[in-house]
Amino acid sequence: MNSQNGFLLSYIKYGENDAVLHCFTEDDGFQSYFLKGIYTKKNKKKALLLPLSHLSFSLLPVKGNGIQTISKFEMVKSSDIYTDIKCSTVVFFISDFLNQNLRHENKNPNVFVSIHEFIHELENRNYQAHYIFLVKILKIHGVAPLLNTGNFLDPETGTFSAEPMHQLFNKEVSAVWKMIISAPDPYRVKIPPVYRKDLLDSLLVYYHYHITDFQIPPSLEVIQQIFE
Repeated sequence: MNSQNGFLLSYIKYGENDAVLHCFTEDDGFQSYFLKGIYTKKNKKKALLLPLSHLSFSLLPVKGNGIQTISKFEMVKSSDIYTDIKCSTVVFFISDFLNQNLRHENKNPNVFVSIHEFIHELENRNYQAHYIFLVKILKIHGVAPLLNTGNFLDPETGTFSAEPMHQLFNKEVSAVWKMIISAPDPYRVKIPPVYRKDLLDSLLVYYHYHITDFQIPPSLEVIQQIFE
């Protein structure tokens, strides 16, 4: 039996009482696990299955190429972010985003640490943390925009140009990108509320250009409604 710890990205019910969990783990990156009996009436641990909850698993030995089975699991650290409607909306959006777009990600300590940092920011009620986190993921994957003297970000080339190249990337939104990329602690950057919707839209456009098989999270509409 071996142990693993990771962040829960999503889970789906399997049969009457079981579930399959999708997690981003510290040692093995994206993994799927089989969890027996979580939906039985006596099992109170279903309450631990929250978006991006940090869980520790004990895993049974796997035979062949089958899915690993969880023998037991615990929450590493509880958090109050799920009691705040804005925080819970943000954390659900990011877990949805990661579940869609980390399916082929192997062990990546930088991603794992960044998820830790993101949750810490939410615990301090940083309601703009998801914008910063999405830029950090671009940096980790080596596809963040390159800074220069241009005032307009070209999402296709990842460089700043003298003239606008895309309607979403006007001078103001491009300036926010520059602030986040160049800041020593980007979570301290104050994003003007008037630009936040366009910034999120521009982030998704940029991901389309630079992340293979990028998928827009189904929860996008929800976060747009909460932060409109």
